[in-house]
This record gives sequence, structure tokens and C-alpha cells, in this order.
Amino acid sequence: MTESLHKSIGQELMLIDGQWVGADSGEFLPVENPAKKGTEAGQVPRAGKAEVDRAVLAAQNAFPAWRDMPARERGKAMLKIADALEAQVEDFARLYTLETGNAIATQSRGETMLTADMFRYFGGVASEIKGEVVPLGETLLSYSRREPLGVVAGIIPWNAPLALGALKITMALVPGNTLVLKPSVEAPLTAIKLARLCAEFLPPGVLNVVTGKGSECGQALLDHPGIAKLSFTGSTEVGQRIMQAAAERIIPVSLELGGKSPQIVFPDANDDETVQGVINAMRFIRQGQSCTAGSRLFLHASIYDDFLGRLTEKLKGLKIGDPFDETTQMGAIVNRNQYETVCGYIGETLKLPGANAVIGGMPPETGPLSEGYFVEPTIFSGVDNEWRITKEEVFGPVLTVIPWEDETEAIQMSNDTHYGLSAFIFTRDISKGLKTAQAVESGFVQVNQGLGIVPGQSYGGFKQSGIGREWSLEGMLESFTRRKSITVNLAY
Repeated sequence: MTESLHKSIGQELMLIDGQWVGADSGEFLPVENPAKKGTEAGQVPRAGKAEVDRAVLAAQNAFPAWRDMPARERGKAMLKIADALEAQVEDFARLYTLETGNAIATQSRGETMLTADMFRYFGGVASEIKGEVVPLGETLLSYSRREPLGVVAGIIPWNAPLALGALKITMALVPGNTLVLKPSVEAPLTAIKLARLCAEFLPPGVLNVVTGKGSECGQALLDHPGIAKLSFTGSTEVGQRIMQAAAERIIPVSLELGGKSPQIVFPDANDDETVQGVINAMRFIRQGQSCTAGSRLFLHASIYDDFLGRLTEKLKGLKIGDPFDETTQMGAIVNRNQYETVCGYIGETLKLPGANAVIGGMPPETGPLSEGYFVEPTIFSGVDNEWRITKEEVFGPVLTVIPWEDETEAIQMSNDTHYGLSAFIFTRDISKGLKTAQAVESGFVQVNQGLGIVPGQSYGGFKQSGIGREWSLEGMLESFTRRKSITVNLAY
């Protein structure tokens, strides 16, 4: 079957050694449209060990020439990709909305532009891959250099396949590695579209994309002896298995994992600006499907009722529904499994004594929202910091609210988790804000804003939220290169 015919019937292909191919078995896996239950957004090949073997071999063969290319030339390729992507924002945004259920107006276009910015950032810092000289004396030249690792395996989740796909591509390729990328089978279409664009500017084999189930395609990638580095973004549970696979061969690994991030609101921040900051930090317009979502809100007791009332009223005005509608602010949960998981947490909490759904709750069983995996913004009061809803990552639009009176108590509750990815602090007292930011055990902390990551910020987690840093020049150097020390005796 020709590539054009595959495309016409909604079947995508994989990129291996510059060629667009299907699985050896001829099998495809469906990608569901989360806004319309039971309908498909497309299909992707069901790859396994054989396809992974070919992709890794292609990356190995392409590595020497790509490694030896001047870094500034690799950077120029990234800049060309950024320009080309920016010219196709609408096409990417519409496909992204179709497969993820994110609202096109509030999320999909913005993430597409962020993706272009990422290529532009890493393309711009390519020439900063530098070493150092150690002054050992006039007769000794001692210097270090940064070298690429080899073939990187990049595995990305379904919640941000475009931005995270770009992150793996840029951070691996700019320093001279080659890459085998595996997107989630739940949302692989935009990542494949991105690879199609990248392939126009990259030599064959430098970037390869394989699709399939984690137990088949993903496991084959983890176990492959030709992989020099594992880079994974996703759940902590899967991250533990990734790290075990890396330990078997003693190869480097970077992990950006789950989070149960706190938001601490001080009594001097009881205003509408902070309410909006809390909504932003909770990632409601992404349906809460973000590792950085501030899903635990700690409100000072003196403003608890008033602030919660403001927050509830603001969320009531949030429009949820058809993600292609330009007035929609919040879309659908990405797939049935995640939808049922979120509903499970909500249903369980509603049965607990004292728990109160201030807004939201179980999804409607009739009406337009019942046609897709839509969950309304949900806030629980009357919860305990030891409950499952406050301990585990729900990965949905569910926020828990707990009052506090003493700063020490708020920080202690915030840190009472095995996660440590992000945190958000709101106060007009900058000294208090900085003191709290330093005390909170999180790798990415914001004071008086609830925004996302910007290229150039060194991003990563503490504790079981991950290891290594990404999104920045220093993260790229630390995680995707190795340092070699060379000393020359000039007096020889």
C-alpha cells in the first residue's frame, strides 16, 4: 500500500532511516478521538522488536556523521524546523486537538507555538556546547570537551506529545546524538506530523519514530543494547522500570515523572489575581493533565471561605465542551482509561465522611458532555492530607483544598509527599515568598504566578518526581553529553 493511500484512510506510518514504513505484521492500533466516544482520530503501526532493531541500527549508522557536523550547523537545522513549524501552526493545532481533546483556542495553538520556540531556543544555544581549560602550567594543556552519548531512546507521554516530542528531539540532536522516539500510542499523531516536518531538514537515520504498545515496542527499546541513553517523561511507576532497565546496562537516564504539587496562599493574597493564578497553576485548561498541576491548595484559614468562594465562582464561568469551538476553554480527558481513573478518584472521595465537592463531581450522564470524556472542574473541601485524593496523582481537573494557620504547618503538609516536581506560592510579602520557596521540596517553584515552563528554565523534580534536568542549555549539557578530559604534555 502506498504512503498516500495509508494517509487517505487515516493510517499513519513510522519513520525509520528516512523512510515511512508500517509494522512488519501489517497491524495498526487505533487512536481515539476523546471528544467523541467511539470515534477514531487515526491509526498507527503496531511495532515490536524487529522495527525497533531497525530504527536503532539506522540511528547508529547516522551517528558518526551527525556527531562530526559542526554544532552550529546542527543548530541551523533546528532553526529551520522552527520556522517551518510556525508556518503550519493551524494544521498542527487542529491535529493536536483531535487526538488529545485539548481546546484549540486555549491550549493547542499555544503549545504549537511553544514547540517552535523550543526548536528556536536549542538551535540558538548549539554553539554553547563548550569545554574548559585547566591551568596546570605552561607546559601542560589540560582541557575538557563535551561529547554526545550516541543513540538516545526518547519516550514521551500522551498529555503533551508535541512539546515533549520537540524537547526530546532538540535536547538529543543539538549536541550530536541521534534519536529513536516513541510517542504514546494514545496520542502519537502530532508527534509523527512533527517528525515529518523534521525529516525535511535532517539526514536519514538521525531521527527515527516507532509506535506501538509499551509492553511490545517500548520494552524492546528499553532492552536494546544499542541504546546509549534513556530519556523518559511520564508516570513515576513506569519511570522506576525505565531506571531499572538503564541500571542493567549502566547507561545514563533522565526522568521527568509525576507530581502532586502544592499551592500555598498566604492571607495577604486574597484577590482575583491570585484566584486566576491558582486556576492557571492547576492547569484546568489542560483538564489537569499536567505533571506540574498544583492539585493541592493550602489556603490560610483567615481567607479560606472567601477565597474558595471566589475560586468557585470563577470556575463556574469556565466553558467546557467541543475542543474545536473557539469559545471553549477546557476540553476532554485524553482517553477512556484516564477518564475512568479520574472518575474513580472522584467517586471514591465523594463517599468519604466530611468530603464535599464544592464544584463539579461525577461527570454528567446525559447531554453534550456525555458524548466525550469530559470531566468538569472539581474542587474538594473537607479532605485530609493523608487521603488518596491528596496523596496520589489524579491527572485530571481535581483540586483539593486544605486550610492552615501556621507557615510551618503549610510547608510540612506541602512536603508530606513522595513527589517533588513543582510548587506555587502566593503572597505580597516577597521575603516570606522566597523563604517558603526555599523550604518547599520541589524542583520548579513559582512565586505569585502559575505559569508553565519556558525554554531556558532548568526543569526537573526532586524525590520520586524524577532525576536530571531538561528544557535548558545546562540540562542538555548535563543530561545529553559526557565530559572527556584530555591532557597534553607540550614539553615532550
